Amino acid sequence: MSSRVDTDEDSDIKGSMWDLDQKLDQPMDEEAGRLKNMYREKKFSALLLLRLSFQSLGVVYGDLGTSPLYVFYNTFPNGVKDQEDVIGALSLIIYSLTLVPLLKYVFVVLRANDNGQGGTFALYSLLCRHAKIKTLPNQHRTDEELTTYSRSTFHERSFAAKTKRWLEEQESARSVILILVLVGTCMVIGDGILTPAISVLSAVGGIKVNKPTMSSGVVVLVAVVILVGFFSMQHYGTDKVSWLFAPIVLLWFLLIGSIGIFNIWKYGSSVLKAFSPVYIYRYFRKGGKEGWTSLGGIMLSITGTEALFADLAHFPVSAVQLAFTLVVFPCLLLAYSGQAAYLMNNLSHSQDAFYRSIPDKIYWPVFIVATLAAIVASQATITATFSIIKQALALGCFPRVKVVYTSKKFLGQIYVPDINWILMVLCIAVTAGFENQNQIGNAYGTAVVIVMLVTTFLMILIMILVWRCHWILVLIFTSLSLIVECTYFSSVLFKVDQGGWVPLAIAGAFLIIMSVWHYGTVKRYEFEMHSKVSMAWILGLGPSLGLVRVPGIGLVYTELASGVPHIFSHFITNLPAIHSVVVFVCVKYLPVYTVPEEERFLVKRIGPKNFHIFRCVARYGYKDLHKKDDDFERKLFENLFTFVRLESMMEGCSDSDEYSLYGQQIEHPRDGLLHNNGSTVSSIMDLTMSSVDSIVPVRSPHDMNITVRSSGQTSNQTEVDELEFLNSCRDAGVVHILGNTVVRARRESRFYKKIAVDYIYAFLRKICRENSVIFNVPHESLLNVGQIFYV
Repeated sequence: MSSRVDTDEDSDIKGSMWDLDQKLDQPMDEEAGRLKNMYREKKFSALLLLRLSFQSLGVVYGDLGTSPLYVFYNTFPNGVKDQEDVIGALSLIIYSLTLVPLLKYVFVVLRANDNGQGGTFALYSLLCRHAKIKTLPNQHRTDEELTTYSRSTFHERSFAAKTKRWLEEQESARSVILILVLVGTCMVIGDGILTPAISVLSAVGGIKVNKPTMSSGVVVLVAVVILVGFFSMQHYGTDKVSWLFAPIVLLWFLLIGSIGIFNIWKYGSSVLKAFSPVYIYRYFRKGGKEGWTSLGGIMLSITGTEALFADLAHFPVSAVQLAFTLVVFPCLLLAYSGQAAYLMNNLSHSQDAFYRSIPDKIYWPVFIVATLAAIVASQATITATFSIIKQALALGCFPRVKVVYTSKKFLGQIYVPDINWILMVLCIAVTAGFENQNQIGNAYGTAVVIVMLVTTFLMILIMILVWRCHWILVLIFTSLSLIVECTYFSSVLFKVDQGGWVPLAIAGAFLIIMSVWHYGTVKRYEFEMHSKVSMAWILGLGPSLGLVRVPGIGLVYTELASGVPHIFSHFITNLPAIHSVVVFVCVKYLPVYTVPEEERFLVKRIGPKNFHIFRCVARYGYKDLHKKDDDFERKLFENLFTFVRLESMMEGCSDSDEYSLYGQQIEHPRDGLLHNNGSTVSSIMDLTMSSVDSIVPVRSPHDMNITVRSSGQTSNQTEVDELEFLNSCRDAGVVHILGNTVVRARRESRFYKKIAVDYIYAFLRKICRENSVIFNVPHESLLNVGQIFYV
């Protein structure tokens, strides 16, 4: 293990790199495993690529694959009037599948993944690393040295550099980007409600096709029972049954593709004329406004495309692309073409086109597979919803809710209990509350098209800032995407009163919650920044801080990564004693998918040694998670002791060119990795000093001409003494001091601000998880310090 050590974040002085191979225990297999996970995009053997492509079917394509269950019903809810309408609708489906899932997502958007992570917040994290657009300004230059913090550099006069400067200067632009991300997140949550409702209800609807006397109420009841069981089983996770997902979805695709071929053979191949785009023009010319509004049903053929991107995490892009081009895309084309061929000969069967087109001999087997595929599709969407909520929570845009790992093997498999039950209640309400499947389809289409528009706007910035594409390519991508998606969006607007209001209402509620929470989080951080205590005041108190220093260690939790927080002054001015050792602990999330364990902690000293004050910054990515079985306190002290040892070593080091305390960082192998005897050890040590935060006397390079021989014994003795002191303080007891900052609106504030801060934010703070629970702090060692802040 190695640590990144920093005695002050505000100094530009960097220390040298140290080979810790003989000092710190870092097993080769752990390091190799970490590097293997870091570099997700690599060349795979043909056999491994096929295996991963097969596995991706169950996780990525379940939602997209179940669309044939309900597309034609939602396109023609009142039946089909003319055979040419069927060909026109099929033509629209073919080109929608080609332009959106195939060309836009599979071959363009999937490449914008953040080290294998997909979704709206993954795009936002990429942008935050390439431009300072994050609204919570808790980032520091040392964060950019992480091995997972990859970003591009621009030429000063390039269009990308100009765009970057404009975004960083315009606060309104940063706010608009954040709002777009939040809207996209809220719509994905809406998908998590609507996908299980429409998929399960459509699959179960096959019972009524074979048993016409059965009432619709029974079908809805069966669907509700399945949904209750589905959501109730979420806490077990999918680790034990996920191996079944890929075979089920593959069997589903093969079945619908084969049924499609059978129907084309049985009812005639004239339906294949739909591959000519001419029939799209004829469809709109003949149908007029009715044809235009039917696009809301056509668009359901590409639902699940956003989940395709959000569920990318465990598969390389090449595997997902191969699965789509070889299996998903051709089978979907065959399925829709077969249904269209059947409809051309049975114009009145549009409401049950899928089930009525199935040969009688295989009806019930297909019904069973369809129901299982609908459950898998729902699971994919729920997983994507949990994942994006975890990302939003990490970036300060969602109230603190409980997040549980459901798998020891796969980091991305999580369960959010509170959100799960909210989704279940809303999903059952949608399933039982709407009169027919068509209204759910209208709601579903509204949510999907808005998520796609958000992705398009974020992709424009990705192409400019991250990929640095030529403006012509950006223009082509933007034009094609917006033409298709704005066309669909204009269509779903006609159906807002026919069910389309549901996702808007759900998204509106979640948007208010997320916006208010983020506003409160930012204001609390700004309060901490503006009210932090000057080091001059701390120094004036002397080593005893003007108090009785009692044995023990006090861990003071703060959101500040630099400076002394106001909570500390509030504490020592109200209590007569303070612990012998004080450690300011800052836990912050960065716009990266993960922070490697050996790079997680930054430790530094505040003030002279006899003050015994330290700061420890624990950094996490949006996929990382605090787990109760993680001994956070133990890891913190391990890194603190490592810092003391390394600090003592640095004091005893010679002034050679290779180990200069005041020199620039030494040029070593890429990313600061030293290779010694075949092992790879991260050994970047940033040792900095200044008179602001770390009051250590700054000596000239001449004064630092101290060789290891002359000072080694003294430094070792100092190290032993301080380590013994720290251990004795730790044995005496550790107290966790947490700030409880209450945010209130000023009396002169406008009424909507008072409602947002005094009622909504206060309510969310009351019901969300406390920091003491997140950090697993025992109650007997907890001390809360309250303060009120007016905004």
